[in-house]
Amino acid sequence: MLAYTFKRLGLAVLVALTVSIIAYLLLYLSGDPAIALAGEGARQADIEMIRHTYGLDRPLIVQYGDWLWKLLQGDFGISVYFKTEVGPLIFDKLKTTLLLGISALGFALLVSVPLGILAALYKNSWIDRICLAVAVLGQALPNFFFALLLIMLFSISWHMLPVSGSGTWQHFVMPAIALGYYVAPAFMRLIRAGMIEVLSADYIRTARAKGLPARSVIFKHALRNAIVPVVALAAVQLGFLLGGSVVIETIFALDGLGYLAYQSITFKDYPVMQIIVLLLSAIYVLLTLASDIANAWLDPRIRVS
Repeated sequence: MLAYTFKRLGLAVLVALTVSIIAYLLLYLSGDPAIALAGEGARQADIEMIRHTYGLDRPLIVQYGDWLWKLLQGDFGISVYFKTEVGPLIFDKLKTTLLLGISALGFALLVSVPLGILAALYKNSWIDRICLAVAVLGQALPNFFFALLLIMLFSISWHMLPVSGSGTWQHFVMPAIALGYYVAPAFMRLIRAGMIEVLSADYIRTARAKGLPARSVIFKHALRNAIVPVVALAAVQLGFLLGGSVVIETIFALDGLGYLAYQSITFKDYPVMQIIVLLLSAIYVLLTLASDIANAWLDPRIRVS
């Protein structure tokens, strides 16, 4: 297990280093960053001054090395638009996005696990068809459109939940539902397929032949084995939820990392954009690493192979 963990850790470090290179190159995707920072109609002298101030006149590899070294020392730079340090600015918004992502993942699992079990237990019945219809609807309905429907229903019509802000837990109910419902179908289909496969296994028939209660057979024996791939998917989907919260946070005016990313793109705040991409990618890599280790612990065949 220890050798497998170190192997996966080394791979995660290489992925993180590659992502850091891509994140830094984002600075040059839209052309000369000095011209973008100076703005339209800027004089050549002003552009050259900005290029020298930000070190953009040095070789690219030197710029990247200096940027990476400062990152390792905890220096994330200064925001061009907000005129403040990028580190405290981003980490202050991160807790809102983490809360939204975890809430959305919890909602997705809360919906998908029971539906997946029901669909597997009543395979090819009308219950199975209803569960699959819910899954298809979740994949087909864009989350921004679903968010607007939730606002019309729970805020405008029923006045039950606030439309915008992030002050209380009630502000996160609709965003979590809108964001989580989009990823719930993937969990539901995976649990359904896993449960159907496990329920037909010999040891499940043996457990039933011994007279074990149906609840024990389903939850203790079948679900425990069918849930293993869900662990890996949950980590991947949480990373997706954190990175894909830009639209939802913008709609509900949540003061999180997604809304900050939208602002930094709008105002061409490159230092903030770079750190957001790098941070979300690092979280995604760490979650994938954690899921690999958890799966290897749950299923020894993975680390042996």
